[in-house]
Amino acid sequence: MARHATAVETPPRMAPGPPQAGWALAARRMRRVAERREMAIFLVAIALFLYFWTSTTAFASYFNFVTLAQFLAPIAVIGAAEAVVITAGEIDLSSGTAFIFFPFVVYFLWANAGVPLGLAIVISLVCAAGFGLINGLLTTLLALPSFVTTLGTLFALDGVMLITSNGVQETMSFGGTGGSVLGGYSWSEILWALACVAVIYYLLHQSRFGSHVVAAGGNLLGAAEAGVAVRRVKIWCFVMTSVVAAFIGIIDAARITTLDPGNDGTVEMFYAIAAAVIGGTALTGGRGTIVGAAVGAVVLGILYDGLYIKGVSAYYFQLVLGVAILGAMVANVQLRRAAVRRWRSIRR
Repeated sequence: MARHATAVETPPRMAPGPPQAGWALAARRMRRVAERREMAIFLVAIALFLYFWTSTTAFASYFNFVTLAQFLAPIAVIGAAEAVVITAGEIDLSSGTAFIFFPFVVYFLWANAGVPLGLAIVISLVCAAGFGLINGLLTTLLALPSFVTTLGTLFALDGVMLITSNGVQETMSFGGTGGSVLGGYSWSEILWALACVAVIYYLLHQSRFGSHVVAAGGNLLGAAEAGVAVRRVKIWCFVMTSVVAAFIGIIDAARITTLDPGNDGTVEMFYAIAAAVIGGTALTGGRGTIVGAAVGAVVLGILYDGLYIKGVSAYYFQLVLGVAILGAMVANVQLRRAAVRRWRSIRR
């Protein structure tokens, strides 16, 4: 019999194995991480830290780390709050003055009026909420630009502080366990700052309120038509910013034990806004990042502290800060345009 050739079945090609799939998944995850707005400023923070760590031994000391933490704590908190307001399409120039003024309210209630410390702090924060409410109502109901509104309330609140204090510095030392918890302990302020930033992060990125903030800042008319109470959302943003600034101001005053009415808080305010913008928050509204604002504050703190230790003039810090803000704004605009182009290409 003739032998019939039998077809030899070729085994099918195997699909990529788990290692390849794992590499693809890891690559996608790394790409997502790299595309995050915070990544660039995070890498800058690491680079600056390593540079000053290796270039000067004084930077790596425990005492300097404490000083650095105390410097950047209020900037991080106010910067995170400003990121929320800016995301909503507004800005608050009075946050720095609230940071300086409301510790005076605590002092006058506690030292002069005999109000218990805890109650004095609560009353001060309620007053701060009222101040933020005024900012919000003037901006939303009277349709005033928030830049103009908060610039006016900045000067008004500073004037009230100078009149009530008569321009005289005061000493506010709480002492005891309460004083240590509020700011007497070396790391108290940064721990309070981390807690405040965590709460603000939840509000913007994890809550329904945060999605309304993004909607109001990204597309005001569309958000209103979708049922978002735009005015109410913006008012709450101003209230939150004033309360947070007042709270970290009280913590900072408890640490340094000195109240200076000659300081109007504009430096802290501008540094906070710079931290938010450098960290990836768009001044055009609709896009904000709390983590980026906090890391932006770390970058400013490391840069300021490192240049000071190395004996470099503070003028260079202002130059670098200005260039960083301009660079961050250019990057934000380009990223937004790239996102729009990608969205249009997907729709096609």
